[in-house]
Amino acid sequence: MADRSALGEKRQVRVPNGTVVYQERGEGDPVVFVHGFLVDSTLWRKVVPLVADDARCITPDWPLGSHRKALKADADLTPPGLARHIVDTLDALGIERATLVGNDSGGALSQITATLYPDRVERLVLTNCDAFDNFPPKAFRYLRVAAKAGLMPLLTQSMRLPGAARSPIAFGWLTKRPVPSDVLRGWLEPALSDKDIRRDARKVVLDMVPRYTLDAAEKLAGFEGPALLAWGRDDRFFPYEHAERLAKLIPDARLVPIDDSRTFVSEDQPEALAAAMREFLAATSERRVAPAA
Repeated sequence: MADRSALGEKRQVRVPNGTVVYQERGEGDPVVFVHGFLVDSTLWRKVVPLVADDARCITPDWPLGSHRKALKADADLTPPGLARHIVDTLDALGIERATLVGNDSGGALSQITATLYPDRVERLVLTNCDAFDNFPPKAFRYLRVAAKAGLMPLLTQSMRLPGAARSPIAFGWLTKRPVPSDVLRGWLEPALSDKDIRRDARKVVLDMVPRYTLDAAEKLAGFEGPALLAWGRDDRFFPYEHAERLAKLIPDARLVPIDDSRTFVSEDQPEALAAAMREFLAATSERRVAPAA
């Protein structure tokens, strides 16, 4: 199992859907990290230590298939339901407004949260993620087909086969360098061992459809907070062009290209991502407290 100590103290809170397990490190403005499907908060283990001197870094394990506490069977895990789940988590933590940092499908959820609950999102940081009609990317749409056909258990168990998890249609093309085996095992183990976790994952996949990200894109022009697009240039699934489009849509957005990185920028280039985040947080914090002219 991956060492999670870099993420800080492990805690949990109750929300209407069940229990959210999270870790916390640092002090300052709250920064809430939102990972994507079939990974957990260890996605951020290289970034949090580099940002925690400047912010209160909160890394929940969201109910996207690698969480270890299944939610209630009737939990709403549609994208809007997951946005509500994020806000419920902020409520449980006593956080009025937070910076959301999203990656992969977690970036889609961050966009949806920012547009449905703009009063709860102070800033938005998007790394390579679903956007526009790319939800999920074409290469991963087989997941929804499998979920509809009731094949999620079979598909999940196939990840036990040698090399399957590192194939191009699993985790193989999400990074330029292989994800460590202990981290990969930690991402896969919950769905492999718990049918209720698989149930949650199936519900999430069934509602991954572009109408939600397209709707969010239409509303992002009204998002008043600052946004950072820190985007890996070498992604096979989330094109850099989408980062450019998002940066044009959001009124107060800045785009920072990250070289030598694919989807999981926090794996490939954690120092570059952390530096971009720290500069962004500092610049926008100064602006928020600056006296009116």
